[in-house]
Amino acid sequence: TRDSQTLLADLTELAAELEADAASSLYRFGASRAYDGIVSERLEALDEESVQGYDTWAGFLQRRMAPAMRTCRSVEERQANLSRKLTRATTLLRTWVDVDVEKQNRDLLASMNNRARLQLRLQQTVEGLSVAAVSYYVVGLIGYVAKGASSFGHAFPPEVVTAASVPVAILLVWWGVRRVRRMHSEPAKHPGE
Repeated sequence: TRDSQTLLADLTELAAELEADAASSLYRFGASRAYDGIVSERLEALDEESVQGYDTWAGFLQRRMAPAMRTCRSVEERQANLSRKLTRATTLLRTWVDVDVEKQNRDLLASMNNRARLQLRLQQTVEGLSVAAVSYYVVGLIGYVAKGASSFGHAFPPEVVTAASVPVAILLVWWGVRRVRRMHSEPAKHPGE
């Protein structure tokens, strides 16, 4: 793509130079055509008659000016043709560069989308591990409290209280994590909305 963009810049610069040269020469060619027209009109106005063995002014000038005027027209046509071709090539290359940039943008967006998906999966994994870790510590704390309560004559053995607290702790921690996630994913509520 860098090569295409460099080539596009070179082509655009070349087209600009060609247009500047064409504009400069068009002015000269236009002046030459006007001068040719003036000379032709004046020669017609002379209404000269030919003399045996001598050229007329009109014939003499026509033989010398006609090839020059044809050359001017030919160069003018070549410049116009070259300008059209350069414009067409520049347009095609610009389209190619645009398509290439759009492809790069699409690939970048797909990569960003994939990265966001992976990040979401990682976040969900971390949340799951967080639920397990926090639940483990909560159940451990409940176990310590149950052991302490059993020394005061509590009716349930500490192992039963600890085992019964596992599903409740997991459910409450999961609900808490989910609630926090929901609060962070919703747009912030501003006063007055």
